[in-house]
Amino acid sequence: MAADHGELLAEMSTVGRLSATERLKHAQRRRAQQLKAWGQMEKDAARGSKAKADKKKERSRKVTFPSAITLLDATSRNDVDEVRELLNSGVSPDLVNEDGLTALHQCCIDDYVGVVQCLLDAGASVNACDSELWTPLHAAATCGHTGLVQLLLQAGANLLAVNADGNMPYDLCEDEATLELLEMVMAEQGITQVRIDECRGAKEAAMLADIKALVQNGADLNSLDDNGATLLHIASANGYLSVAELLLEHRAQVEVKDGDGWTPLHAASCWGQIPMVELLVAHEASLDTKSVLEETPLDVCMDEEVRAKLMDLKHKHDAIMKSQDRQKDTLQKRASSTGSRGKVVRRVSVNERSSLYRREHHKEAIVWQERGRQHEPQDDDEDRQTDNELHQHVEPRHMQMSQPWFQAPTVFPA
Repeated sequence: MAADHGELLAEMSTVGRLSATERLKHAQRRRAQQLKAWGQMEKDAARGSKAKADKKKERSRKVTFPSAITLLDATSRNDVDEVRELLNSGVSPDLVNEDGLTALHQCCIDDYVGVVQCLLDAGASVNACDSELWTPLHAAATCGHTGLVQLLLQAGANLLAVNADGNMPYDLCEDEATLELLEMVMAEQGITQVRIDECRGAKEAAMLADIKALVQNGADLNSLDDNGATLLHIASANGYLSVAELLLEHRAQVEVKDGDGWTPLHAASCWGQIPMVELLVAHEASLDTKSVLEETPLDVCMDEEVRAKLMDLKHKHDAIMKSQDRQKDTLQKRASSTGSRGKVVRRVSVNERSSLYRREHHKEAIVWQERGRQHEPQDDDEDRQTDNELHQHVEPRHMQMSQPWFQAPTVFPA
């Protein structure tokens, strides 16, 4: 029986820890369960209709599916004859599903060599990209299907195709024989590390150039696309640091939400972009902002390394906020205390501050002299005269408080 939605959600964390090959096998099992449940539903529906005496007429309508679904279904069943029949009837070999997956992608995952050859003979695009920019060669290399990799390369598959995660086919290959084949063909084509780096950075460089042009034209860098995403969302999801730095330099907003309520930090967290996460947090992106589904950036993060980094950043952020709160409380207490030496002006000039220092020192001198007279009485007329002069230089307290720079108490600067 096929799994329900809740069960699928519950197993997502487990699936995330599986290797690429294990994930594919798991997906195939789930697909088989789905097809089996679908078939059972059809049988039950047929039995139910026969049981009703008043509905003995044959169905006048039949359920039909879009060509893309029909082709992908035939591909998933490795039905070469049906695939060929569909293609001969005019169905395009490059039709895609909602994820941008073509029939060629599907059979490269399943290692259906016959269907692959049939699709290529019908003109299927060997470098078609799905919604995450995976090509059929990415799929075949990831699964370690050496024969299919060779077939795709002979058909002109691009060895330097970069997916949304910045990976080329050889980056994802764990099978030694397949990796050896890829490296041999790359050497034959004269592909150098410089060329590889250029291809990896091509999209980021193009986006950076486009945004520089937007800045020069005074365009709004916070405008939304059809999905409610900003340029910063796109840069964050792809890990384009240079692009994000330029956007932030020109006041791109870090808390704008897309159609799903995701901020750029959600996107960077989901796609495992650690340097981008650090950059956004450094620019005050909130770790507590919730999406439409009440998910924080930490909730949508599937990568354990990125999750650990987010937890570390959150702990540091919380510690900083607590420290700031303590400092604020201390400042408020010191500012609200009465009769203290710290109760002075908010803004004073250098001359005013110097005068204030002198008055305070005069007062201290008087206090100490009075204490001295109590313990060591002096009859010297000259000392009394000095004391009187000091008294004359000290303004009464009500006169001090009437000065215009005593407008708002705060902490006296050190």
